[in-house]
Amino acid sequence: MKSHTARRPLVPLLKTLARACVLAAALFPALAAHPLPESVVIALKPDKNPDKMLAEREGLSAALGKILGRPVRVIVPLSATVIIEGLANGSIDLGWLSATDMVRARDAGAADLLLVGEIDGRRDYSSLWLCLADKPYESIKDLRGKPVAFASLTSTSGHLIPRLDLKKQGLIQRDPAEFFGAGNVWFGTGYMSAVERVLSGEAEAAAVSDYVFEKDQYMTPGQKARVRILARQGPVPTHVMAVSARLDAAARESLRDALLKFTASGSPLCEAVFTSPLVPADATAHLQPIVEALAILPPP
Repeated sequence: MKSHTARRPLVPLLKTLARACVLAAALFPALAAHPLPESVVIALKPDKNPDKMLAEREGLSAALGKILGRPVRVIVPLSATVIIEGLANGSIDLGWLSATDMVRARDAGAADLLLVGEIDGRRDYSSLWLCLADKPYESIKDLRGKPVAFASLTSTSGHLIPRLDLKKQGLIQRDPAEFFGAGNVWFGTGYMSAVERVLSGEAEAAAVSDYVFEKDQYMTPGQKARVRILARQGPVPTHVMAVSARLDAAARESLRDALLKFTASGSPLCEAVFTSPLVPADATAHLQPIVEALAILPPP
């Protein structure tokens, strides 16, 4: 009995500690959130001609800097992984990512979805396999044992969706090399790196987004004339603008409003950089096809 009675005073203390833990859990996210920085950093993926991207970076910096009333620096890291790391540590405020990259960033607690691209009124598009126009291939099945190029390891339209299509056709279980052959699967640093692989004859086909071939932001007329569509698969959720999870609600709202104002201005630069207007969207609904695809076919 004495032992039981001696422990009773601990009960109120434990309750107090429990309340303190709950309060701390509620407060720490708010304490960790940061206001809009004096200089905003936006990261784009390296998926175009470098010279063309330089001009777009300068234009985007000037346009958004004017709207936000502060300097904006646009950078092009080597990969989406670097962008996600920057969003996580706060060195990058906004990142233009594929839907697959966005799922990775969200799952890592690095970023949240702010806006999505809307191409011709749609929030999805197709993935393409491109080959040289004079090749005799009639379908992807004709490429067994031949070299191919994927846009990048983390690309949605340039890797995940075409790989998922290969599985659905029964051509692979998981690894593209099962069908194309060991040493015949190459991953680039963006759409054009894969296209250039086909143009040089180093790959028989390249997996890219439909707008790489069907719009004018990526390929020159001469490049387009040399290739054709071999296969189409999808749908693919459009790219998204991710915002660093470290930024507070007010900062996110300022950045979202600035991007929407930039889109509403009708500037050709918006389509040049993002291929489409930026619009609000439900993050869960937009990313769900990728979540389901990754559940069927995890990254290699």
